[in-house]
Amino acid sequence: MKDKFYITTPIYYANAKAHIGHAYTTIAADALARFHKLQNEDVFFLTGMDEHGAKIQKAAEKAGKSPQEFVNNISEGFENLWKNLNIKYDGFIRTTDNNHKEAVRKVLQKLYDDGAIYKGEYEGLYCTGCEQFKSENELVDGKCPDHNIAPEMMKEECYLLKMTELQKELIEKIKSDEFQIAPERYKKEILSFLEGQKLEDVSISRRNILWGITLPFDEDHTTYVWVDAFLNYLTGLGWNGDLNDIPKQWPADVQLIGKDILRVHATIWPIMLLHLGLPLPKKLFVHGHILSGGKKMSKTLGNVIGIDEMIEKFGVDGTRYLLLDAGTFGEDVDVTMERMVEKYNNDLANGLGNLVSRVVKLVQNFQFSISPPKADQPWAGNFQTISNDQTLNTLNNIEIEKALEYIWKIVRDANKYIEDTKPWESAKDESRKEEFEKVMQKLVDDLGLIAELLIPFMPQTSEKIKKALETKKLDEVLFQRIK
Repeated sequence: MKDKFYITTPIYYANAKAHIGHAYTTIAADALARFHKLQNEDVFFLTGMDEHGAKIQKAAEKAGKSPQEFVNNISEGFENLWKNLNIKYDGFIRTTDNNHKEAVRKVLQKLYDDGAIYKGEYEGLYCTGCEQFKSENELVDGKCPDHNIAPEMMKEECYLLKMTELQKELIEKIKSDEFQIAPERYKKEILSFLEGQKLEDVSISRRNILWGITLPFDEDHTTYVWVDAFLNYLTGLGWNGDLNDIPKQWPADVQLIGKDILRVHATIWPIMLLHLGLPLPKKLFVHGHILSGGKKMSKTLGNVIGIDEMIEKFGVDGTRYLLLDAGTFGEDVDVTMERMVEKYNNDLANGLGNLVSRVVKLVQNFQFSISPPKADQPWAGNFQTISNDQTLNTLNNIEIEKALEYIWKIVRDANKYIEDTKPWESAKDESRKEEFEKVMQKLVDDLGLIAELLIPFMPQTSEKIKKALETKKLDEVLFQRIK
């Protein structure tokens, strides 16, 4: 039986069109999903849209559209972008899907019947940007650090999810890595939070919000947007809310999230699952923000880099590479258009593109005969033959940038090998024929290996290199230098 691998992105909030941050996470998930598929695993890659809540209701009103029309338009934009970026997901969930809504109501009824949800009153500081209550220690200078606005004191009737009684069990599961939070510093951050204070029961409903899923036991209340959204990780697999019929892909092997949504994913989400008696995700992998010039991107600062702009300038695979290799995956990364142009020229145009062009031209000009690869050769079209390669451990550990660093070392070494051996000289000397063939075979093998290793990251480029080796000609310049 195949090993299974289930990976999810965050469910993206449908209040505005997709941006570079959404693309960063989704490209990373796509690369990891492709890698595990190449390991012959049973892979399911889920992404999708969170389409309910007060913020969307307000955005739709401002746009002069109904909420459903508004989210339809936003979701279509996300799907088009993923198509343009060659994202091959297995499921795209929308929380306005009927199956999802029915499953959420079934789960809420179950939690209510079991006493995990009860009616009460909640008073606290509410951030409209996050659509969640904030504690004092989460604020910076009295403001939400993510939205730079002061939360409003709010008191309202609501239904609450019991958190305190499962706090100790959650701490133990995080400590033992049964529920792994990575990188390690985020595990320490959450444990410090959980061990430093008693978790308060959290509001899971609001009144007077029209755009949301109504509670099955009280139609005057709609489901709090986070509770609705979390369940997508199960309903996106086709789950109908029946606890006796859990999808075979669950639990998730990796859930990729940004650090701004760590706390809710590491508290409310697992506690919901514990109340339901369901396994927790195996790994919650947290990445940082994309900065530009050391600061968050904003229209005011004029440092916003549009993902459509990147695709137009660098192409699909160029964009994928520049984002995946922008820095250590798990930390904040800092990008500017100037630095990306420089990296594109150095790594892609002058590096990989130049290598492919030189090798293929040498094959053409000196009629080097490329034999079909043997089954045990690393570029024989079977990724598993290179499973002992360094890329295996780096990608299993979600060290994406290290995998790319290893591949580009092969690129640099191959380009240097051409300069050192000068095969165009030995090709013209009959007495050095054996030397020429040995050099060319190594270069062809290197290029074949590079093509195989690039499949998860730059699939179109990988195919072009393989085609060039097969046909002994390059139909186009892979990466045109940008001025």
